[in-house]
Amino acid sequence: MATTPEKDGEKPKHRPVVRIGIFIIAHSLFVSVVCCTAGVLALLLLPVLAKKTYVSENALLPGSADPMVSDQDVSGANRFINELTSTGIEVPRLIALHMANLGGEYSYHKFQTQSNKFHPLHFFTSPNAEADHVNKSCGSYGTNTVGIIRAPRGDGKEAIVIVTPYNPVNLTQNEVLSLGIAYTAFSLLTQVSWLAKDIIRLAADSQYGQYNSVAAWLREYHTPSFDGFGKLHGGSCHGSNGVHESELDMVIETEVSDTFTRAGTMVAALVVKVANRDDEGEQDALNIYAEASNGQMPNLDLINVVSYTAVHGEDLGVQVEKLVSLLDSKWLKFIGEVFEKVGNIARRLNSQWKFGIPVKEYVEGSATLVSSLYHQALGVPTGSHGAFRDYQVDAITMEISLKLSSTDKGRQTEFLFRGGRLIEGVVRSVNNLLEKFHQSFFLYLLTSSNKFISVGVYMIAFLLLVAPLPVLAASLFSDANKSIPESENNSKLFKSWSWLYPTKTIFLIHLWGVIVSLLPYFIYQIPNSQPTSRLLIWASLSLFILTVLGSFFGPRSTQWALLKSVTVSTTFTGLCLMSVVNFATAEIGALLLVPMCLMSKPWRLAGKAHSALSLVLVVIGFPGAAFFVVKSAFGFQNGSSLVEFWYWMESLWAWNSATYIYICIVHLPCWVLCIYILLHPC
Repeated sequence: MATTPEKDGEKPKHRPVVRIGIFIIAHSLFVSVVCCTAGVLALLLLPVLAKKTYVSENALLPGSADPMVSDQDVSGANRFINELTSTGIEVPRLIALHMANLGGEYSYHKFQTQSNKFHPLHFFTSPNAEADHVNKSCGSYGTNTVGIIRAPRGDGKEAIVIVTPYNPVNLTQNEVLSLGIAYTAFSLLTQVSWLAKDIIRLAADSQYGQYNSVAAWLREYHTPSFDGFGKLHGGSCHGSNGVHESELDMVIETEVSDTFTRAGTMVAALVVKVANRDDEGEQDALNIYAEASNGQMPNLDLINVVSYTAVHGEDLGVQVEKLVSLLDSKWLKFIGEVFEKVGNIARRLNSQWKFGIPVKEYVEGSATLVSSLYHQALGVPTGSHGAFRDYQVDAITMEISLKLSSTDKGRQTEFLFRGGRLIEGVVRSVNNLLEKFHQSFFLYLLTSSNKFISVGVYMIAFLLLVAPLPVLAASLFSDANKSIPESENNSKLFKSWSWLYPTKTIFLIHLWGVIVSLLPYFIYQIPNSQPTSRLLIWASLSLFILTVLGSFFGPRSTQWALLKSVTVSTTFTGLCLMSVVNFATAEIGALLLVPMCLMSKPWRLAGKAHSALSLVLVVIGFPGAAFFVVKSAFGFQNGSSLVEFWYWMESLWAWNSATYIYICIVHLPCWVLCIYILLHPC
């Protein structure tokens, strides 16, 4: 059957996808309002949509074997603790002595301390990636003590690391107990026959920082150095404090070979710490810290194994950090009540619809979720476990909090039993793995120790928030081209490439953002400068450079709609790229930038209400103002001076956090461009 030809003058019909796109662009305002509202609602719904955690890797089998920690292991740990607190023997030497007595290999790792310094070329690398080879006194060196158990059933290709940070100069009771727990586990693991992976016990010298000592050892482990720092001379830097080795049952030589002892590829790492618990009536607890640099998280199976072993094996209440100030939030309780009522109505309509959670659970889940988002967005590790994630090793910090009296020896023995059995259970599960963790999630947010939100769920909120940006950019570009009159000078080709004119302005402002991000490196070269003066110099130089670059901006006659269209497009691109590096930063950035981009409009064209709202959003969108607004909203009470903002930025660049690059190269230029649009003469 022949098709009828199109009538003269009738426009050809577009494909359905194209027609839908045209409809969305034509109704960009409505689409923007709907998407932003849905994005915020999706964020508030995340605690409701959280799932129960589960062990994905069947080979882990947590809790399948009875614990083997014996009275002999705990008795040895008690003797070790007594020697730590009563003898004058140096702590590293004493730890090495007991490692040798238990039958493990031991060695010292001498490392040079380094301070975190801003360097523009070290982003996306581990902090302190290069040693500062300056002659320093012995007091500037730390000494890690390393013990290794060779697995009787292994081939030496894989290893599990147990880390106990301590300060040998000022050893606290909590550090003594953490060393005692590690001794208990080490004593047992030297005797078992089921071990298939080597065990590395790292007693990390944390007098110059817990992270620095672990990071220095990991650098040497993965990238050997030949700078001569490996040899430890007991006579020069480690005296015996007047105590002879004969007081012990074995003599350790004062000079250790500079051969660095290694085991296999690290499969997992556990950082063991002890904290005080003074609250009456609370259950003994295990606090888990998992966030590493730039929002990296360990495989969820590792957290699940630790949580399962602690709860079902040792009757410990597992906790993850939450923002305590939100627990009493009235608006959060109101939202929780709304969701609870909606859930009750849904269950009445259909008993199989499981929606809604109790108000208390929603508030606690939200407080935990905000804390998880905050620490991931900050990009700074929450403990020395973060050093392992820089080498793609799954690691967490286990902070055991028990109500323990220094005079209650029976309670101390129980504590050593429970801590030793906890480490044994986790090691036994990881020991069953035939390969590295890979089954469970690496991208997730926690709402409690046993509930999580996967990447497939929390990305919906981000996508809804940023969806209006490309729609708005297309709508503005279309409207701007329609307003350009058709003539010989304004051909279709000219109109299609008209977006190139405001691109010069956009490029220069983003170039300014790059320069601003590099300025602190040069400001730090100024001798004897104070934080306040550094901040003022940074702000003054930034404004001066912006003024100079402003003289090269495109013509003021450029249509503001085209300028805003390109601005919105670059912001959308920056947020999407940041979501790949650190989702939490992109999520918080979208909450601040998207409303500001949508509302920005020249004041001469906008009404009074629109202009006032735009001004409020611009003020809140400034990085410094946003810092203090978030602090006050979430109850962070650490002062409110501008110097604190400098310290916060300083911590970001010192830890090579990608959040610093995002603020300077994406967020700050977008803020400046929105102001430029507001002041546009039209």
